[in-house]
Amino acid sequence: MQTRRRRPDAGFTLIELLVVLVILGLLAGIVMPRLFGRGEEAKRTAAKVQIRVLEDALHQFEVDNGFYPTTEQGLEALVRKPTVGRIPQNWREGGYLEKGTIPKDPWGNPYMYISPGNHGDFDLFSYGADGEPGGEGKYADITNWEDE
Repeated sequence: MQTRRRRPDAGFTLIELLVVLVILGLLAGIVMPRLFGRGEEAKRTAAKVQIRVLEDALHQFEVDNGFYPTTEQGLEALVRKPTVGRIPQNWREGGYLEKGTIPKDPWGNPYMYISPGNHGDFDLFSYGADGEPGGEGKYADITNWEDE
């Protein structure tokens, strides 16, 4: 019995290419909606993580200096020694954030900081996807005082 061999210069047939394209299309149809639906959830998770990092830096500032930065001094006090209000005597050279900059929330807005806060020593929050106070779902605020 003689077997038929492909010539080295032979390519794929049109049928083989169409089968591969159909399989890829089916996989994309199943996987892509799941991935795209996670974008906003990933941003909310990133905001929560950044708030925790900023909280840790604020606690380190307080341990070194005996007080939290005021609202007027803001989060800027974590990267530059304040020159207004109560001046920290033991401010850490190089600041309290690794990169020396204050991150913006995942939507490109600054984090809000109030000290003393209405919910604790300080309130730290992002207004979420819409950049406006309040909201529900993906538009809800992300705060350091509420767990979602």
